[in-house]
Amino acid sequence: MAESEGSHLRLEQWACGVMRVVLSFDIEVWCGGWDQLDLKFPAAFDRYIYGRSAAGDYALPKTLEILQKNRLKGVFFVEPLFAARFGMKYLCAIVEMIKAAGQEIQLHIHPEWSDELSPLPFPGARVKRQHLCYYDLQEQTRLIAMGRRLLEEAGSQRPTAFRAGSYAADANTYRALAANDMHLDSSLNNCFQISGQDIPRDKNSNAAIRIGSVQSVPVSLYRDGLGRLRPAQISAGSFAELRDALQSAQALGQQDFVLVSHNFEMLKPASALPDWVVVNRFERLCEFLAANSDRFEVGSFQAKTQAEDPAPALPRTSGIATTHRYIEQLRRRF
Repeated sequence: MAESEGSHLRLEQWACGVMRVVLSFDIEVWCGGWDQLDLKFPAAFDRYIYGRSAAGDYALPKTLEILQKNRLKGVFFVEPLFAARFGMKYLCAIVEMIKAAGQEIQLHIHPEWSDELSPLPFPGARVKRQHLCYYDLQEQTRLIAMGRRLLEEAGSQRPTAFRAGSYAADANTYRALAANDMHLDSSLNNCFQISGQDIPRDKNSNAAIRIGSVQSVPVSLYRDGLGRLRPAQISAGSFAELRDALQSAQALGQQDFVLVSHNFEMLKPASALPDWVVVNRFERLCEFLAANSDRFEVGSFQAKTQAEDPAPALPRTSGIATTHRYIEQLRRRF
């Protein structure tokens, strides 16, 4: 496909209204395993949250800086359970940083922290289980309540939206959210088999769905230039692909486009050094959204009055845009 037909979609295609774009970030700390946690945690926290290097702090601080420079609002899903093991000062530092930047804080849960806590949050936490869908309704309800309480104690506003770690929500997750008076969710990601396994839905749609009293707005997907399904994740697509996917989704009439990233995605693996390919990609994406505010309204999740969105076809990107990704992957590797 010629670039004029694919990568740069024509302005006359924009017959639809402004599309809401949610720049979402999962904020979490990983110690590289579950042994010697107390020894590993301080260095892991510094890398995952700050990403300190001679080039600057390219984890959460750089993310917030780029958003602020472009006057964009993001949604930060913060994982708080680790604070019940290592202390509130770490969680407070995260919350204060995000609040100082004028950004939104919501709840993210990685339940595999449960058996590392003392006291245990419930008797069944003695056995490590990675995914939220491996916990029963009562356990999920307690974990969500605990996470919300920890965020509020750290100075956050009361969270109203949720994302399960590894997108591993199930039907009980939505019952647990409702029991905690939380009615917005973005846990579903149809590129992950573990995500919403027992929830009937059209897996070839980005449409929001209602599950009981909870509205779930999934992470957006698109088909790349080879027809393959891809998540709208900063580290998983070239800038050209993400731009094409946004333009295609808006032209198709999609109501919400949810992009996802993490606090550590602008870092090289196992390092605090910046990954300049991803840094450049995120900067260009934010500049593009800021320059096209007449097409894309960047902000928070919003509840809808209708039971379910219409389900247009998935957005697509051009072959040229996908080729850019392969070139970038080669650059990052060599």
